[in-house]
Amino acid sequence: MLDVLTIDAWITLAVIAGAVVLFVTEKLSIDLVALLIILSLVLTGVISPTEGMEGFSNPATMTVAFMFVISAAILKTGSLQYVAIQLTKTFRNHYQRGVILLMLVVSAVSAFINNTPVVAVMIPVTTQIAKNAGRSASKLLIPVSYASIFGGTCTAIGTSTNLMVSGIAEQNGLEPFSMFDLSPMGLIFVLVGSLFMIFIGQRLLPNRSSAQEDELEDSLIDYLAEIEILDDSELDQKTILSSPLVKELDMEILELRRNGSVMNLPQGDTVMMRGDILKVRCNVEKIRQLKDQMKVRVMPFTDDDELDEGAERSSFVELVIPTNSPLEGKTLRAFDFRRRFRAAPLAIRHREEVLRDKLQDVVLRSGDVILVEMKSHFLEQWRTTNRNQNTPFIILSEQGITNFDRKRFWIVLAVILGVVITSSTGLIPIVFSTMLGVVTLVVTGCLNMKEVYRSIQWPIVFLLAGALSLGVAMANSGLAHHIAEALVTHLSQFGPVVILSGLYLLTSLLTETMSNNATAALIAPIAIATAHQLDVSPIPFLMATMFAASASFMTPIGYQTNTMIYSAGGYKFTDFLKVGVWLNLLFWLLSTLLIPFFFPF
Repeated sequence: MLDVLTIDAWITLAVIAGAVVLFVTEKLSIDLVALLIILSLVLTGVISPTEGMEGFSNPATMTVAFMFVISAAILKTGSLQYVAIQLTKTFRNHYQRGVILLMLVVSAVSAFINNTPVVAVMIPVTTQIAKNAGRSASKLLIPVSYASIFGGTCTAIGTSTNLMVSGIAEQNGLEPFSMFDLSPMGLIFVLVGSLFMIFIGQRLLPNRSSAQEDELEDSLIDYLAEIEILDDSELDQKTILSSPLVKELDMEILELRRNGSVMNLPQGDTVMMRGDILKVRCNVEKIRQLKDQMKVRVMPFTDDDELDEGAERSSFVELVIPTNSPLEGKTLRAFDFRRRFRAAPLAIRHREEVLRDKLQDVVLRSGDVILVEMKSHFLEQWRTTNRNQNTPFIILSEQGITNFDRKRFWIVLAVILGVVITSSTGLIPIVFSTMLGVVTLVVTGCLNMKEVYRSIQWPIVFLLAGALSLGVAMANSGLAHHIAEALVTHLSQFGPVVILSGLYLLTSLLTETMSNNATAALIAPIAIATAHQLDVSPIPFLMATMFAASASFMTPIGYQTNTMIYSAGGYKFTDFLKVGVWLNLLFWLLSTLLIPFFFPF
């Protein structure tokens, strides 16, 4: 195959290889990688400038953007949280029934709105449900993530991957998928996947003890202390920033108490005086140095309840970084976290470890959990911010539950039903039905235009545009044709079912290590070219690509929702592997057997 590749095909192959490395290593953000793909292909002449920009105007890209807005509207009503909280009683009385209902609710919602914000909303709610039911959250968060993936396979708008593959099909002269083309297979995935998780998967998940669940908070007990500045201390009359506490011992001063008044997170130019009591965050060794080197008295950590009645209180809050958060890939220092949010970081749960030192310089990733101390009156502001789909954080330990707005809920539900009915009957193309839905939401006051722009996850939009350009390059350069030809040459003797099965397996393995959208964009042109080589319908091959790209269960990095619950649930990498391997194999077998039945060659 390689000796007959054109220069354009070699360039496309090099761009793909570079993009795969960047997606896997996460050295650059996905939207920047997408722009680099477009620029590389246009500047090398593989695609024209017009073709490079077509991804941004593709109906699939625009539909995804509008669906993010509709997702934000339904989440803003608080309906999903309201329904989930109602399940708490069911969990107490009939735990298994509660798990079934929770998974079915998440699957049903994820079939019609983007599943990433659904899981973002469900993380704190599910954690609270688990606590109220006396169960471990680690038994519920993976089922919630997987349920959202199951539901996303049921309709054309369930995930951005489905819409993108539909867009690639349309680019290649095929009919775009209608709303419920995927539903027969999707519903089987929901049923079989849910039954597996309820009766087998949950047994394979860890059941952490309460001590383990509170590791983030408990690990801080040796790192929080109060010190009193004595009469002859060298700290007297020094500013916080110039004092040895900060310059030499690298301590974080969380609070300064003086004559009954309290300063939370005092500024660096605050002058310390004898008699001041400082609440500091540091390790045990630094406390020892402090006692030996300076005239201070170290006291046990004082809870808020012991403060004077008039003192402004502070609270400990756990924050989860969602997918596509503006903090992803940045440090707290670069984000100016303390000044912008008036909160002091105390610890970070990063994947499978708890970090306590040099927190300001930790590069943060989606799914990381940060324990912070913040002024109590800021909590309400956080709760308000938490309702925004693109918030930098999700409040985990504070519920932050939005009140259920029934009036707006019925308006948004009518909009969603309108989108489904008009697009599934062919009355209005899906891109225009979703656009009409967004306009309706703004006109009726459910959202304002600022919220519309804020709710769109722009990195995903850019990724789709770049991925569609890559599909055009693979077709233009003949690379997709050459790969398909090699595939058919080696497997044609086994028939189209085996080739479809191999294509599903390849897509499934690729999506475990890089973006599901990028994987689908890479495989979809090959799927179409393979069908042409076999002289059969490309639809079953595209279906296999769509389902495999979404069905990512084996790793916490293969799908956004898995990444988001990774640290929040205190999971290890192997927890996903134990359950996900069997689910991946199960979905592979189901697809091999049933896709040819529902979508004949």
